[in-house]
Amino acid sequence: MSWVRLHHQGPGQDRDKRGKERSELRDLVGKNLHILSQLDGVDLEVYRENVLPKVLEQVVNCKDELAQYYLMDCIIQVFPDEYHLQSLETLLAACPHLQPTVDVKTVLSQLMDRLSNYAATCPDVLPEFLQVEAFAKLSSAIGKVIEAQVDMPIVGAITLYVSLLTFTLRVHPDRLDYVDQILGACVKKLAGKPRLEDKRATKQIVVLLSAPLEKYNDIVTALPLSNYPRVIDHLDNETNKVMAMVIIQTIMKNSSCISTADKVEVLFELIKGLIKDLDGTTADELDEEDFQEEQNYVARLINMLYNDDPREMLQIIYTVRKHIMNGGPTRLPFTVPPLIFSALTLIRCLQAQDGDVVGEEVPATPKAIFQLLNQTIEALSVVPSPELALRLFLQCAEAANDCELEPIAYDFFTQAYVLYEEEIADSKAQVTAIHLIVGTLQRMQVFGIENRDTLTHKATGYSAKLLKKPDQCRAVYACSTSFGSMTRKKTRMEKESCYA
Repeated sequence: MSWVRLHHQGPGQDRDKRGKERSELRDLVGKNLHILSQLDGVDLEVYRENVLPKVLEQVVNCKDELAQYYLMDCIIQVFPDEYHLQSLETLLAACPHLQPTVDVKTVLSQLMDRLSNYAATCPDVLPEFLQVEAFAKLSSAIGKVIEAQVDMPIVGAITLYVSLLTFTLRVHPDRLDYVDQILGACVKKLAGKPRLEDKRATKQIVVLLSAPLEKYNDIVTALPLSNYPRVIDHLDNETNKVMAMVIIQTIMKNSSCISTADKVEVLFELIKGLIKDLDGTTADELDEEDFQEEQNYVARLINMLYNDDPREMLQIIYTVRKHIMNGGPTRLPFTVPPLIFSALTLIRCLQAQDGDVVGEEVPATPKAIFQLLNQTIEALSVVPSPELALRLFLQCAEAANDCELEPIAYDFFTQAYVLYEEEIADSKAQVTAIHLIVGTLQRMQVFGIENRDTLTHKATGYSAKLLKKPDQCRAVYACSTSFGSMTRKKTRMEKESCYA
C-alpha cells in the first residue's frame, strides 16, 4: 500500500512532507471506501464474500498501526449496520491480528455503539442479533484481543467490558446472565489485583457497576448478579464508598422495595464500605461532614426495608442488626435508631394482629423483640451515646405500655435511670433527660401503684439534685403531676374495691 510505504521511504528531513502526503492519501483511501459502500452492485452478499475479506487482508498485512486503525474505523463508519451484523464474525476475526499498539478498544467500542444504536432504532432486527449470536461473538473477540495484547493496560480491558455491557443492556436487557458473564470476565481480568491503583481503571469499574443500576432503575434486579460484589471487592476503600452511595441513592430515587432478608444480606455486603471500617481505616480518619452524610443515607435505607409478613420482617431486622453492630462507636448512633423504630413498628403490627409469629431464630413476639431491643440499645450506652440511649429506652417503654407489658416497661425505665445516674453528667443534658423521663412517665398507663410510686419518687429525687434552683423547681413541679395521677389512680381503685 502506497500509504504505508510513504511513511518509511525517503530521508528523515522529509518526514513532515511525507506526513502531509500520507494524510492526503489517507483521506483518499477513506473516500474510496465510502464510494465503494454506495455502489449499487455491492450488496450484503458481495460485501460479505468479497469486499470485506479483501479489505481486511490488506489491513492485517500492512503492519502499520496508523493505517490499521484508520481503515478499521473507515470500515465501521462507511458500511451499513446490517452489513456489520451479518458479517460480524469476519470483521471481529481481524481484531486480534492488528498491531499491539493499535487502539483496538476504540475500534470495538465504536462497532458495538453502532450495533446497539441500530437495535435501538430498529427493534424489529433484534431477532437477527440473536440469530447471529452477536453477544457471544463480541465477547469472544474481546477475550481474544485482551489475550493477544498482553501489554494492554487494565483500563483498556475494562473499557472494552464497559462497551460490551452497554451493548448488552441495550440489545439484550432481559439477559441478566449476559450481564453477569461480563462482570465475571472483568473479575477474571482483575485476578491478582486485590486493589486497583489506576484511577482511570477505577472510574471505568464504577461506570461498569453503575450501568445495570441506570438501566433497570432497581437494585433488586442487580442483587442476583453473583459477580457484582466480586467486582466491588477490587475497588479501593474510597471508591467502594462512592459505589455504595450510588447504590443507596438509586434505591431511594426509585423507591425500590428490599423486602426479604436474603436480599438485605446481599445489599449490605455491597455497601459494607459505609457500614464498617475496611482495612484498618477508622471513622476517626474520615471527614466528619462526609461521614455524617453517608451514615444518614444508611439510616434512611434501613427505614426503607419492610415486609408485611412479620416473620420475614423479623429476619430483616436480625440481618440488619448483624451488619450494623460491627460499625464501630461512631456509626452506631446513626444506624441503631432506625433499626429500633423498625422493630417497634413490627411490635405494633403484631399487637394489631393479636398473635405471635414463630421465626427461624426466635419467636416474633413482642417480648422477644423487646429483649433484642434492650441488648441493641445497651451497645449505645457504652459507645458512649447515653443521651440517645436514654431516649430509645423511653421509646421502648412507651411501646411496652401499649402492649400492656408492665415488667418490660419497668425494666426499660430502670435502664434509663441507670444511664442517667452513671453516664449523664452535663447539667443541661440532665435537665433535658429529667423532663423526658417525667413526660414519658405521665403517659404510662400500664404501671401499678407500687411501680409508678417507685419511679416517680426516683425522678423527684433526681429533680431535687439539679444544679440550678430554677431547673429544680420546674422539674419537681413536673413530677408533681405524676403524683397527682397516681393519687387519682389510688382513689379510683379504692372506689372500685368498695363497690366490689
